[in-house]
Amino acid sequence: MIVVDASALATFILKEPGWKVMIEYIKYCISVDHILKEVSNAIWKAHTVRGIIDDSIAKELYNLLKSLVGINLILEPEEKYLDRAYQIALKSGITVYDALYIALALERKLPLLSLDNRQRNVAKLYGLTCLPL
Repeated sequence: MIVVDASALATFILKEPGWKVMIEYIKYCISVDHILKEVSNAIWKAHTVRGIIDDSIAKELYNLLKSLVGINLILEPEEKYLDRAYQIALKSGITVYDALYIALALERKLPLLSLDNRQRNVAKLYGLTCLPL
């Protein structure tokens, strides 16, 4: 099992460049429940702001996201990790959103799947393994 962040899951859901690498990781992963908001927003942005998907595809992708929950994607309440995430954010200068994934990975002693280089660098400072390698 691995911790997945929104950058990786959104890439997978939206089939952005490199999405196929995510397939093996997304089969069984864990994240904070905030990920649903972030990835839903990425789908909205692809539809409304970037105009790269139409209404029907946006609905399909949103339903795909929801279908992963409880099967491929286990969700943890973000409140459990907020205190630690806040401290990480203050010390490292990353957002609390990004620090939540690091806090979860630290608590569970799991690798972190992220495409965010700044977040990955902070995670490595805390001794985490970051995927993809």
